Amino acid sequence: MTGLIIKHTGSNYTVRNQETGTNINCGVKGKLRLKGLKTTNPIAVGDQVVFEPVAEGEGVISQVLPRKNYIVRRSSNLSRQAHVLAANIDKAFLITTIVYPRTSFEFIDRFLVTAEAYNIPACLVVNKTDLYTSAELRDELEYFRKVYRSAGYEIIETSAIEHRGIETIRKMIPGRISLLAGNSGVGKSSIINALNPALKLRTGEISQAHNKGTHTTTFYEMFELCEGFVIDSPGIKGFGLIDMDRNEIYHFFPEIFKAAADCRFNMCTHTCEPGCAVKQAVEDSIISESRYISYLKILEDDEDKYR
Repeated sequence: MTGLIIKHTGSNYTVRNQETGTNINCGVKGKLRLKGLKTTNPIAVGDQVVFEPVAEGEGVISQVLPRKNYIVRRSSNLSRQAHVLAANIDKAFLITTIVYPRTSFEFIDRFLVTAEAYNIPACLVVNKTDLYTSAELRDELEYFRKVYRSAGYEIIETSAIEHRGIETIRKMIPGRISLLAGNSGVGKSSIINALNPALKLRTGEISQAHNKGTHTTTFYEMFELCEGFVIDSPGIKGFGLIDMDRNEIYHFFPEIFKAAADCRFNMCTHTCEPGCAVKQAVEDSIISESRYISYLKILEDDEDKYR
């Protein structure tokens, strides 16, 4: 029988039976390994699997069917292994905040690079806009818009509390599997609650001492809502890249890739070569300096950094 992984907690999986629409609690048969990818979790929410019923409401997963895509980061514990966040994603919404807590541009860029590399359309959501009342924060929001719109990304500005921008997200969900990702405390679960208040997902307070969120979602879970599926995910502290050729990193910055076509040398690394169109585009403010700095930092990464 085939099913869809809708929840993952430790070694236990909730599988939606695609024939009956019922949910089955499943374990894993033996040790599954996915070809070409060493992962800490061989099965992720969003995976299509083959499972065998063993008792009423229980089963065993025997096979993971081929994925169309997945989003992955370097494991926080094992630097040479990957952790798959979710699979078979039609749209990734990266939830960000200007403050309370602040989402760093480098984190955003690393997520977007990974989404580009694995063919996942990504959209940026700036949440908690009801809090950005000072001139300073409005200026920071405007700079955010400038950086990422010039890079070609769609930006949705939301306030889960005031229900601002929620209908825009709602219209993008039907018929898709969507992932909501971001740091702890940015409001992923609050946005899902705004989409469907009946879910009543737990939400947390922001630490006043550190201006950081606390983990309220501790596992990946998929919810059926708005005629589609939405994956809620635990907060991500860092986003380490894995299994990427450093010579191809610039391919995953759309605006850098576009400018690179005019570089003097075919093998230009866009770091120190003469006649580099990318560096010129940065000087001309066509490419934002923050995006270019993120590119350079990714190139400089060593294996033990950004786990």
